[in-house]
Amino acid sequence: LLVLEANLALTRRCLPHDKVGMLIAQANLANCLGELGRDEEALVLLREVYARRVAMHGVSDERTILAGTNVTASSVMLQLWDESKTFLRDQLLPAARHTLGPNHHMTLGLNQNLVVALASDPKCTRDDLLEAESIMQDVAQRRRRVFGPAHP
Repeated sequence: LLVLEANLALTRRCLPHDKVGMLIAQANLANCLGELGRDEEALVLLREVYARRVAMHGVSDERTILAGTNVTASSVMLQLWDESKTFLRDQLLPAARHTLGPNHHMTLGLNQNLVVALASDPKCTRDDLLEAESIMQDVAQRRRRVFGPAHP
């Protein structure tokens, strides 16, 4: 953790023009914080990385979608169900479907995150559960078709 914090500080101080390097350093620090169970701190950094990726590359860039995937995974882990569902439905999944296509592994993973957010929310309705089931069936079919029956 200390090394990653020092790396980020050094990048900010010595290479302030290296925006991509700074984003990578922030993402690495966020991943480390998450591994240490400091999920709220990690989510703050992941949101910042996503926002900067959007500003630099737009919402449809694959690197931006990957950064958004990290935000979603973290918000699901923190049980921020409403935020996760809104972010996935309104921003991330439309961009992933448009840019990567519905069969791309990241798009399929984002759909699975939506299933978790829908089904795990204590306020979920019967319609939410039916939607989650429908999405999961679609994801399972796509995975078998794209990756083959032996793929998990």
